[in-house]
Amino acid sequence: MLIDNGHGKETPGKCSPDGRLKEYAYTREIADRLVTGLQNEGIDAMRIVPGENDVALFERVRRVNAIGKDAILVSIHCNAMGSGAEWMSASGWSVFVGVNASMNSKRLARQLAQVALNRKVKVRRPSPQKLYWTANFYICQKTNCPAVLVENFFQDNKEDVEFLLSEEGKQCVTNILLEGITNYLKEYQRNM
Repeated sequence: MLIDNGHGKETPGKCSPDGRLKEYAYTREIADRLVTGLQNEGIDAMRIVPGENDVALFERVRRVNAIGKDAILVSIHCNAMGSGAEWMSASGWSVFVGVNASMNSKRLARQLAQVALNRKVKVRRPSPQKLYWTANFYICQKTNCPAVLVENFFQDNKEDVEFLLSEEGKQCVTNILLEGITNYLKEYQRNM
């Protein structure tokens, strides 16, 4: 299991308007919690960007593809509606797959979204029947393994930021990812 923790500390913007939530720090904390949780479940897991600095997308993809097609990738982010200068109203959690997504990428996205719904989280989705978005995200498009990108609420929504920074919010985000991944792995093993 490969975990990509979003942007680096030098990436412009990528924080709440009040500066309290910095995406690079938040996603690394969630990634560390997730890796520990997966390892506690006996699942081999690692971050592909262990430091705080940004690593170019092509290099992240190269790292993932070097591991091989048997890997699974989850890229962790926080969403934003505006430029980060002011508070916005958009809120909620969402998951994306690439335009060329495999069935396994779509299965993983559905499992994650279903866990979020079961936890009574507001899940943003393109339609009531479709639990995930399709987008041209490089990390999902260019990796040769199942890959999803999650947007964990909005860093420019005041209520979302309060939730994200709380211990309850951090545990909720971690649990969505942990449970969704383990559910996907169980489903994958049943279908083999």
